[in-house]
Amino acid sequence: MYSHFPSWHLSGTCRELTTSSLFLCDHLDYRYHQIMTIDFSLYLVTGRELLPPGKEYLESLEEALQGGVTVVQIREKRSDTLEFLEIARESKILCAKYKVPLIINDRIDIALAIQADGVHLGQTDMPVHVAKTLLPVGTVIGVSCNDPDHVKKAIEDEVDYIGIGAVWSTTTKKLASPVVGVRGVGSLLQALDGTNIKAVAIGGINSTNALRTLHGSVSISGHRLDGIAVVSDIVASSAPRSAAQRLRNILDVWIHHFDVQSRVTPVYDVGTIKNGVVELMRLIRDKSPLIHQITNVVVTNQSANATLALGASPIMATASEEMHDLSRIPGGLLINFGTITNKGGMILAGQYANEAQKPVVFDPVGVGATQFRKTTASELLNAWQASVIKGNAGEMASLANSNEVQAKGVDSVGSGFADPASFIREIAKKERCVAVMTGPTDWVSDGVTVVKLENGNKMLGDITGSGCIVGTCVATFCAGASLMAAAPGTSPGPELAKLVRGNMLIGAVGGVLALTVAAECAAERSDVHGSGTFLPALIDELYNLKPETLLSRAKVQVL
Repeated sequence: MYSHFPSWHLSGTCRELTTSSLFLCDHLDYRYHQIMTIDFSLYLVTGRELLPPGKEYLESLEEALQGGVTVVQIREKRSDTLEFLEIARESKILCAKYKVPLIINDRIDIALAIQADGVHLGQTDMPVHVAKTLLPVGTVIGVSCNDPDHVKKAIEDEVDYIGIGAVWSTTTKKLASPVVGVRGVGSLLQALDGTNIKAVAIGGINSTNALRTLHGSVSISGHRLDGIAVVSDIVASSAPRSAAQRLRNILDVWIHHFDVQSRVTPVYDVGTIKNGVVELMRLIRDKSPLIHQITNVVVTNQSANATLALGASPIMATASEEMHDLSRIPGGLLINFGTITNKGGMILAGQYANEAQKPVVFDPVGVGATQFRKTTASELLNAWQASVIKGNAGEMASLANSNEVQAKGVDSVGSGFADPASFIREIAKKERCVAVMTGPTDWVSDGVTVVKLENGNKMLGDITGSGCIVGTCVATFCAGASLMAAAPGTSPGPELAKLVRGNMLIGAVGGVLALTVAAECAAERSDVHGSGTFLPALIDELYNLKPETLLSRAKVQVL
């Protein structure tokens, strides 16, 4: 991992050394283990220019350390050498008091002068291989990384950690590279698989988006961040101890939950899924959750009617000013961008829903039709964490940057994926949510379990917006799952580490089954003669759908 360690040190043996080298070996072994035990979880980057009026730098730093900061990087871009040196010395004394490592940004001379624990280098700073010739053996070296080439070079240079970013837009420093986005972190983390290099995310991270950052950045191989680097959320706070404690609490709960979940795989069978769906049906009719729908103008009326038929309450609100208040009402959120007219409202609605742990169902209608739609979908999915993404094969292929299935406008064309089960599992892993792919056969996955559903009728393809109604049904059932998880007597413990409460896999399956089973019942009616009579019959059958009907008709396979 560290090229500035001799190879004998990395092999864990000193037997080939001469007696005169044994002391050096012991020292290097101590330094190696010291590096390996550094807790990078809450990494503070200082910035004295951000301090609020009346707050002294050392006072703020000590309060941050008391609040749970585990690593401190001193960044002084505007100070002269003498001032930087004095700040670094005082900071080193304070960090030593709390046994927290101190890292110097860029300035190797300052790091040497105060015997800092490490240095952090940017892409235009001194090359790592040169820095290693100047620094004492065992000095921690980190580098900033913004793309795969940066990570590849960091691995070749055998650095100790990388800082990935900027993950969010930030005003703390002028960005020289594009924003990575939460969804862009995972592939960079995956490149570190098999190495001992640690990784922290940096750029615009605060207590509001920290959980989104941690959850959404996990790679498809299960590689998570080792920490988050924070600047203004702590430094600019008049109460840095409390600011650090909020972040510390988020980190502790999420890391514990992630580690537990990594060892436990939920097991589903057909009976469990069907019974779970029926339980949600009953709860929805009893509790009538509010389903907030930002949807396209073509389907507003039938989506609202479908929501009512299932027993829930629809509201079709798009104004940004309403989003916070609506997010505080128990229920679910559907964002369908068939007609993109209020992107700002969509962003706020999803972010507030994440804060409230409410389901966010995203229906990227026609996402592959235009570059604007692709860009907007990426922006939305980086801004908030979707609980469920629902689309046809063409839409899901576009999100996954796959050419296996093509789209024509809002429709999918061609024969579909050769291995739809593997595809839906992988995109669920990548997007860190439940994925639903609709078609003649519907596929649902949480990234581990894949559920195959084979209900429905071809007349669904003959009416406008049938796919959008699926999204409405999914949002409704996910709202039911969220309400069930929040019911009195349920344990809130693990849920605090999540951006949504409840079993979204069961919710998504329930929404698909409700519509497709109702479609079968509608198509069998004697008063249905074509698409014009099918749509109202479909709403009727949703309204009259009974648990026993769903149980007897549902065609479910668990893969």
